[in-house]
Amino acid sequence: MTNLIRAARNHPSAVLLLGQLVAILAYPFLDSSTAGRAVLGVVQLLLLLAAVAAVRLTPAFSWAAVIFGGPATIFAIWESVAPNEGWVVLTSAFFHVPFYFFVSYALIRYLFHDDVVTRDELFATGAAFTVVAWAFAYLYAAVQVIWPGSFGDHHQWFDLLYLSFTTLTSVGLSDISPVLPNARSVVMIEEVAGVFYVALVVARLVGLAAARARR
Repeated sequence: MTNLIRAARNHPSAVLLLGQLVAILAYPFLDSSTAGRAVLGVVQLLLLLAAVAAVRLTPAFSWAAVIFGGPATIFAIWESVAPNEGWVVLTSAFFHVPFYFFVSYALIRYLFHDDVVTRDELFATGAAFTVVAWAFAYLYAAVQVIWPGSFGDHHQWFDLLYLSFTTLTSVGLSDISPVLPNARSVVMIEEVAGVFYVALVVARLVGLAAARARR
């Protein structure tokens, strides 16, 4: 048990990445239960707070955690009780989206803070990617409330997370696709973000390899 706790402290980004992936696998089994959806939402936010606090504990992060993380936790539970209540979905997205983007920024900053790539920084590469996908899923949820029919039929949040992952990875399976112009604009932004993120990580690794070769 002590070794497990030590490993979690040494690799907080791995804990975050593993938590995100477990949530994806668990969601289909818990989605039918209000309590299950609430537990998933709160656990996700706690994982984010714990991992990023361990990686970059700064006053800026503390401020963001209070302003966005606290209300996001409340609305994660509220949204699980009323998943089709428009104003609840919008308010939840208002807090979740900036919080998730701030967390992804903190993880990317962690990746670039020195010239040494640790094992945990490699896990942070994947964790930041999944966090961005979560942010856009909440953004899509807000979009379909503001502009009904944005993605054809009304979709549940897990369907929008699926859309976010397929868009961010440029897979584009197209079984869920944007119909209205506003939704297409947001999808295009995520497509650019996905390509840019991959280019950013590759450039970082190539730059470190070149610096190591020069030394």
